[in-house]
Amino acid sequence: MRGKTRRRSTLVVALALVAGLGATVPAHAEDPAHPFRNPALTVEKRVDDLLGRLTLAEKISLLHQYQPAIPRLGIQSFRTGTEALHGVAWLGETTVFPQAIGLASTWNPALMEQVGSAVGDEARGFQQERPAGWGLNLWAPVVNLLRDPRWGRNEEGYSEDPELTGALSTAYGEGLTGGDPDHLKTAPTLKHYLANNNEWNRTTTSSDLRPRVAKEYDEAAFKPAIEANAATGVMSSYNLVNGRPATVNPDLNDVVRKWTSYDLLNVTDAFAPGNIPGSQQYYPTLAEGDAATLKAGNDSFTDNDTNSGVTIAAINSALEQGLLEESDVDEAASHILSVRLRLGEFDPGGGKYGSIDKSVINSPAHQKLARKAATEGAVLLKNDAALPLKKSEKDVAVVGPLADTLYTDWYSGTLPYAVTPADGIAAKLSTEVTSSEGVDRIALKNAATGKYITAGTDADGEALKETEASGTAGQFDVFDWGGGVVTLRSAANGKYVGYNWSNFVNDQTQPNGWYVQQQFKLEEQGDGTYLLRYAGYETEESWWSNPVYLGPTGEDGTLGLVAKDAAAHYTKDVVRSGVDEAVAAVKGKDTAVVVIGSNPSINGREAHDRTDMGLAPAQEALVRAVHTANPNTVVVVENSYPTTLGALQKEVPAVLWTSHAGQETGNALADLLYGDANPSGRLTQTWYRSEADLPSILDYDIIKSDRTYQYFKGRALYPFGHGISYTNFRYGALKKTDGGYALTVTNTGRRTGDEVVQLYVHQRVSRDKQPLKQLKAFQRVSLKPGETKTVKLKVTPKDLAHWDVTRSKWVVEKGTYDVLAGASSADIRARTTWQVSGETIPARDLSRTTRAENFDDYAGTRLVDESKARGTAVGAAADRAWLKFGDAQLRSGATRFTARVAGAAGTVEVRLGSPTGTLVGTAVTDGTPSPYDYETVTADLARAAKGRTDVYLVLKGEGLRLATFSLR
Repeated sequence: MRGKTRRRSTLVVALALVAGLGATVPAHAEDPAHPFRNPALTVEKRVDDLLGRLTLAEKISLLHQYQPAIPRLGIQSFRTGTEALHGVAWLGETTVFPQAIGLASTWNPALMEQVGSAVGDEARGFQQERPAGWGLNLWAPVVNLLRDPRWGRNEEGYSEDPELTGALSTAYGEGLTGGDPDHLKTAPTLKHYLANNNEWNRTTTSSDLRPRVAKEYDEAAFKPAIEANAATGVMSSYNLVNGRPATVNPDLNDVVRKWTSYDLLNVTDAFAPGNIPGSQQYYPTLAEGDAATLKAGNDSFTDNDTNSGVTIAAINSALEQGLLEESDVDEAASHILSVRLRLGEFDPGGGKYGSIDKSVINSPAHQKLARKAATEGAVLLKNDAALPLKKSEKDVAVVGPLADTLYTDWYSGTLPYAVTPADGIAAKLSTEVTSSEGVDRIALKNAATGKYITAGTDADGEALKETEASGTAGQFDVFDWGGGVVTLRSAANGKYVGYNWSNFVNDQTQPNGWYVQQQFKLEEQGDGTYLLRYAGYETEESWWSNPVYLGPTGEDGTLGLVAKDAAAHYTKDVVRSGVDEAVAAVKGKDTAVVVIGSNPSINGREAHDRTDMGLAPAQEALVRAVHTANPNTVVVVENSYPTTLGALQKEVPAVLWTSHAGQETGNALADLLYGDANPSGRLTQTWYRSEADLPSILDYDIIKSDRTYQYFKGRALYPFGHGISYTNFRYGALKKTDGGYALTVTNTGRRTGDEVVQLYVHQRVSRDKQPLKQLKAFQRVSLKPGETKTVKLKVTPKDLAHWDVTRSKWVVEKGTYDVLAGASSADIRARTTWQVSGETIPARDLSRTTRAENFDDYAGTRLVDESKARGTAVGAAADRAWLKFGDAQLRSGATRFTARVAGAAGTVEVRLGSPTGTLVGTAVTDGTPSPYDYETVTADLARAAKGRTDVYLVLKGEGLRLATFSLR
């Protein structure tokens, strides 16, 4: 609908009705004479009509995630928040596409749109039955940038690059919406605004976003889909941004809503409103927090699960206290109703998409699309002529912990079927293949009593006990997932052992749940025995008070949690060596395929960042042993993130990466390994060699810390954009065209293949630190052997803009730009230069009031909230913190320094040239009662404060805040 933020009142609605919306109230609630049910009217008029018919209580009820039915108007209930990252989740069997990181690795916007359309269809497929948890407001895609591969939710995002993320999220969103924002198939919501890229203390850590990083990087990922009307809102994130909870970030109104002329429905993350008076301690009451949330631009409160009463009471309290006006409620309700109207809810028959039913769910067409996506999203990292394999060589062994299983992640749908790697290869060769998981089977015997840990033999399992029994009831398969964490699968019934808050039971098909209670650690002791430690995620919570070690606690030997000094000591008897079994399986075979990787529930997922980027030690040992036994070994790495493969990738002849790619994983891998498909995926993140290449995960300043391929100066294991093929491509010269550049690409090999042509730019000279290279365009092109195509890549001078902190505006600087085309950010095949007629950024004029956040460099500072409602200030986090304001022109000699400061007592020194340069003035503050109570301080400046120079402000006094200043 056209028309942005609109304040409504009863008078406005009444006048609209008189003007022709219909002044007669029909006798029946669903009577089409109700203007809000008339699709011939504009959405805005329909919203105005419906809003005018609602009572205040009914409007408030719309503000919670679970919006109740309004029977008197024939309005059904509505729910925000159906998960749809790579298929519809949590509603039963649906088509499960590759994880988001896998979809993104296709670098194929057209395919992304097809997948989005299929997911949108399947979301609609449930609309006739409306199961619990269903809705048409979809919480996808995640567009948070993958600046740090240790982020626990890496699998949910697309890329470390905003250009790529923007293009792919727009395409996926257009598929979800149907491409017509006036008639929505579904209403996608972008997650999570803003700078939400660490799980450690995610509700209390603050992401510092200096203006350049905010504008050029984080916001740049969200803007394209909103601007293209391929998304209908954003979800605010859990974290704080510059000291202010993202839930009350005024950018939701002030920035995001300016990207489109359509109404947006913005939502909070789950339970985030309660964090404001809770863990964040930002406002003392929920009423104050909810009022601030609404005013900032969030329309829907995701809080207290299905219980809307808490939110309704808080909003009513805020109205009573004068913290909100009814017009604030009207504003949010109008945004919600706009989206509901465009979804066709009030149109005859449910509108354009009202007839879609469950026959679309997991349809043959969607299965085919899932296979295509899984195929195109896999990346061939290395190939020393080992691939493709020959179909004539049918004596194959497929080994490894992921050889014959598929794992799903937290936001996955339920697999309707599962084609494992072993299944796919067997089907490809029309023969049986030898398979081994390559994991040890062990028995754990109490060293003191001689009794074994035993499990139940029936399908539901039983509580683990220590008994005299031997055999499979006392045997467990040990899967090593790295970081010391293992899972134990009972040999008695094939189920995983987990904690159920009372006992340890072998009853789970695979590790699962919020706390993933199937995690353990085997801690070796000095005497060679082991303690069995429970490592479910809840043990990392602050409220966990139970011990974490296992030992017999019941008279019948039932295992329970005990203190470390009471823990049982177990001998680990290896009943069957996983490495020996795998080696026996691959010896003499034509080929060995080793499938290793991650369990997406362990060591990296929502609420838990990775601390170790390497392969699990047991998996690395397995690959080495298999490769030694059979040189014809290829490795498939199936995980959700970059991995530091170390020396291993040098030793094996071929490495193929895939995400956890859904139901068609095995078929896709078989197609790739045997050459029926040519690998064409490309990495969307830098694969680093070591954690030492990365700063703290809490450091969001990619410019200063040299993060991502844009600024990273080291040598990557695999660079951004990397991916190889079974054929070769030759690039022609880059030529300037209207609207961009063009070049020819030729397939010089013997196989048809897809190349992803990537265009980067680099600004040679700038006032500001610029990326080493920056992706500006890309195109996937398919070429037959010997075929040549001309690839056109769109880039305009406007695309070269960066954020000028001296004037708070976008600027294209005059100068020479390198234009680089290649197969990855490190594999540049063609280059030219571009003389751009831009502008020259003038010297800073510090005689004007300057915001402290618009610095050029800094040390020892944090970005903080200037007030609780809006604004960013700079806080001293260490004594003698400093800010640099480069290339300042102190006209005719500045004589007075004026600053707005708050917080702790201290001084602001004005120095020239460096943080220890010439001191020309010092302003003193005795501190203010609150960090939000600002005072103006001044200082006379020495005569040296003149000319063109770098000005440094040195802040002495931890906790001192600086909002603005001037030198006049």
